[in-house]
Amino acid sequence: MTKDKALEELFLAQKPQFDDNAAFMASLTRRLDAVEFVRQHQEATIRRYRMAMVVTFVVGIVCGGVSVAWLLSSPVDVPLFALDVHSEGLLWLAENARLILAAALSLFMTLSVISIINNVMEIISSRQSLLAR
Repeated sequence: MTKDKALEELFLAQKPQFDDNAAFMASLTRRLDAVEFVRQHQEATIRRYRMAMVVTFVVGIVCGGVSVAWLLSSPVDVPLFALDVHSEGLLWLAENARLILAAALSLFMTLSVISIINNVMEIISSRQSLLAR
């Protein structure tokens, strides 16, 4: 590998001068303060996100528990609603309403858990990307 002497001499000829300039220090202080403000704002936002996730998780657990308790405590023989229509489709809906409601509730709870996990993973990845900068 050959060295480029002209480029090397150019770099050796440069002698940077560092002055203890008050304007430079004031500018540097302003920039550092701005960086610190952004960092504190990002940390506060992440704390709010975490608190929102905890509140969402607790509310989901409570609502899911209440829904499951209601579903399990209601008698199986009594239909959820009664229809005085002799339509085959509506009669089937009235007879299977409990099973349909349980399936819908399970699907909703599953989607909620997936959404919570997705949000947590997004927060973690955004935080790691901010720390990598």
